[in-house]
Amino acid sequence: MEVSGTKCLRESRVLVLYTGGTIGMKKIDGAYHPKTGFLQSQIKRLPMLYDDEFMNERSTCEASDNCSLEELAMPISTHGVRVFYYIKEYCPIKDSSNMTISDWIEIALDIKNNYDSYDGFVVIHGTDTMAYSVSALSFMLENLGKSVVFTGSQVPIYEQRNDGRDNLLGALVIAGHYIIPEVSLYFAGCLYRGNRSTKVSAGSFDAFDSPNLPPLVTMKVKIEVQWDAIFRSNNSKKFTVHTNMNPNIGLLRLFPGITAETVHAFLKSPMMGVVLQTYGTGNAPNNRDDLITEIKKATKRGVIIINCTQCLHGPVVDQYATGKILLDAGVIPGSDMTPEAALTKLSYVLGKTDLSLNQKQELIRNNIRGELTVAHTKEQFSLKDNSFIEAVASSLKISSSKEMEFVRQALLPVLMSCAASSGNVETLEELVNQGADVNASTNYDGRTPLHIACMEGNTEAVKFLLEHGASTQVKDRFKSSPLDDAIKFRHKEIVKILRKAGAHLMKTSIETAVELCRLAAKNRVEDLHMWQLANVDFNCCDYDKRTPLHVAVCRNNVETVAFLLEHRVDPYLRDVFGNTPLDNANCYELENIVNMLEEFSADKQSRDLSVS
Repeated sequence: MEVSGTKCLRESRVLVLYTGGTIGMKKIDGAYHPKTGFLQSQIKRLPMLYDDEFMNERSTCEASDNCSLEELAMPISTHGVRVFYYIKEYCPIKDSSNMTISDWIEIALDIKNNYDSYDGFVVIHGTDTMAYSVSALSFMLENLGKSVVFTGSQVPIYEQRNDGRDNLLGALVIAGHYIIPEVSLYFAGCLYRGNRSTKVSAGSFDAFDSPNLPPLVTMKVKIEVQWDAIFRSNNSKKFTVHTNMNPNIGLLRLFPGITAETVHAFLKSPMMGVVLQTYGTGNAPNNRDDLITEIKKATKRGVIIINCTQCLHGPVVDQYATGKILLDAGVIPGSDMTPEAALTKLSYVLGKTDLSLNQKQELIRNNIRGELTVAHTKEQFSLKDNSFIEAVASSLKISSSKEMEFVRQALLPVLMSCAASSGNVETLEELVNQGADVNASTNYDGRTPLHIACMEGNTEAVKFLLEHGASTQVKDRFKSSPLDDAIKFRHKEIVKILRKAGAHLMKTSIETAVELCRLAAKNRVEDLHMWQLANVDFNCCDYDKRTPLHVAVCRNNVETVAFLLEHRVDPYLRDVFGNTPLDNANCYELENIVNMLEEFSADKQSRDLSVS
């Protein structure tokens, strides 16, 4: 029986574990409170989440044999899938700030006990500690073969403007349609690897980000799944859950002037594992023997210490003396792990009591759930004397020189892209000597090696490609230039190198304005700074003739307003409604910004008078 007119090709079953969070709260006496049964009642009012007509016509004999949980059904998707889901509401409903290791274990065991009965799982969780829980579950669920998707919201689902509806819809669609055998996090149209995610905003619907790994799935007009990025466990072993999580772990953030007594007190027994949050690329003061001595004492008695950067983007490296001193003290480089992933990985590894200390340290270094990027110092293949291409040609039974040339033309762009992605200049040079075209793009997305090197932040590869004739003006199929990619991924030095090489912004004024206004709305000053390095005109206007300053003022983003005023913005421009940024500030009674704009105008008039 189908009532929607769309043929149902497949049915899937999803278990929803509702642990708590803002998504299901109700406003009582002016404050949000959890209320038993409220979320499920609100879901039934949303047609994209609940097919009321289908459920009313569904006969008793057709209903699920699950007696304890009510069956809910989504409308048939455009892919012909009917998702049935069942909500297990925890009692009591928890605020995520109160989550503990025992709660992680409860969630993991619920998945284990229902693993064979469902096609996928959704965990509804508060946002404050979601990054910790999703990271912990990613390690606890061993040999996972099904989708486990965490989600939540910043605003309750019943409010007129909320993100709960779309977040829950996206999580259910992914868990019910795709086998993505990871513990992931869905928020604001993106599915992130759980142990790569972190909460970046308390007041935006874009609350989460995955700083060092692009989304696994993006929900646009079409659902785009990056299948090659999915981390797959060893499916030859049975799914199991590791529940012996060690609680003797902690986060220690370095700061200028931290005392040796503080470090000593933090590292003393019963502490067994510590995430040391250091400066930049993993640096610590190398003129503080007292601090290093305390760290050495701890590692010698078996405390596992992971070096993670305080920065949002980028990995820990040992290129500087201030970073190498920690390596010499027995601290393990954490690559590009988030603090949440490093902390929960420590709890997981330390809980494996059957392993020796050396085995635990090795497990920390290894990439076991896609939580870190393993650095390779050298490519594993050689192109000397065409041996690699000849081996491929031989396996394809190719013998003629003409066919060999076709193989070369097909492979060289791909190999150039791989070398650019890893930043291996030696391989790039060898490929160029083999006849590779530095401007050749792959057929899939039109990206050149320069696009990829700029995206990955491989500065030396960028320099090499530019020196060998790479064009800065080539656009990929997404209409992005190498400069666009460098800006997007915040590679400051590469933006400077490209500008020096003559690269310029190639988007239309309106396209640029729309992007700048979006960043201004989100108070993304760091991203705006990247555009400033690319010599953007901050006075460009969108379709309503609004400048980024108009938008920043209306959103009360003081930091962005200050930044724009410092970089040649014109505060007198009027939008399509005839309003200046100052008019907007007065309208919304933003006294602080009004003062900033008036002070800027007064200073500008003073400067103009002095010049005249």
